[in-house]
Amino acid sequence: MTQVLNLPTSAGTVEAYRLVGTPIARPATTPVFNRIAYAAAHIVSAPERDTDPWNRPAIDWDTTLAFRHHLWSLGFSIAEAMDTSQRGMGLDWAGAQELIARSLAEARTVDGADLACGAGTDHLDPNDARTLDDVIAAYETQIEHIEKHGGRAILMASRALARIARSADDYATVYGRILSQTKDKVVLHWLGDMFDPQLRGYWGSTDFAPALDCALRIITENAGKVEGIKISLLEHEKEIALRDRLPETVLCFTGDDFNYAGLIEGDGRRHSHALLGIFDAVAPAASKALAALAAGDTATFRAVIDPTVPLSRKIFEAPTQYYKAGVVFLAWLNGHQSHFTLPAGMQSARGINHYADIFRLADQADILDRPDLAAERMRHLAGVYGIV
Repeated sequence: MTQVLNLPTSAGTVEAYRLVGTPIARPATTPVFNRIAYAAAHIVSAPERDTDPWNRPAIDWDTTLAFRHHLWSLGFSIAEAMDTSQRGMGLDWAGAQELIARSLAEARTVDGADLACGAGTDHLDPNDARTLDDVIAAYETQIEHIEKHGGRAILMASRALARIARSADDYATVYGRILSQTKDKVVLHWLGDMFDPQLRGYWGSTDFAPALDCALRIITENAGKVEGIKISLLEHEKEIALRDRLPETVLCFTGDDFNYAGLIEGDGRRHSHALLGIFDAVAPAASKALAALAAGDTATFRAVIDPTVPLSRKIFEAPTQYYKAGVVFLAWLNGHQSHFTLPAGMQSARGINHYADIFRLADQADILDRPDLAAERMRHLAGVYGIV
């Protein structure tokens, strides 16, 4: 029986919505892709144990790790303890340390499971950073923890470095020192200020061209230690400009949650691999699409992945840093967790109209794995807002 429920609209009205989607079947075996595909995974809060949710939120570790098994089973690598896990926005370094240790241990129980971990400087208050050596020491602390537990690092952008750096040379100094010490190759992380306003002017400039020159200089000078760079600027032209200038041995990972479909497919000369928060939310569809691309079936790839793009653009709309709420909303609708709460109460960062739009777009993109459950939960949420 087709589900119908009342949902609010941006015009201030309430309209009946009839579900139209068809759940995507799970693959019989773990698929193989011809693109490296990292899903940046969220964490699951434990509201029944929260005593200080803004400052030290409780984490449901069993459900958090179960979700990683869900992603691995669909062929994804996992980007752990990244901004999708609310680093610096609900998950502090103490929580990130435990997440990294638990996830790396869990990965060793799964054949073929791949996981890389975010290393940043978020335990250093940007206002307390005085010198570049302070930033270097903060990076060293986090990389040491990751490597101690057998992990590889994704070198996250640093709020402290953005605050105190005065030139591109300062970025080259910090990254050169860190990369000279890492055990394995790392992935660099270029996160735009739409994701984190404190990162404005990263790589030494608010203008793209000199910032690009700085990032490429660091990569070229340390190419033996750089697996790739993830770029999240939500402008595909800028990603292509970076991609076209990368050394052949260095990979480009799209972090563009607005334009990932075309960037992953490529232009016939080069393509992007992926490190995306949206893969957390649309994992079955993205898995089916990437498997089709690996089989040379670009038509199916685009037919499956293109409908997820409007959904992603809604989830990541401004203020973009609150996209985590939409990601967890879909995890709740799809039965991966029993509640719709986030660490630090981040679910309050978006309103009911936003969630209603996500529900419609997810249904139309075949992202609702259990439509009856999703409709029941959406109906309940709408009721909290007085919509019946």
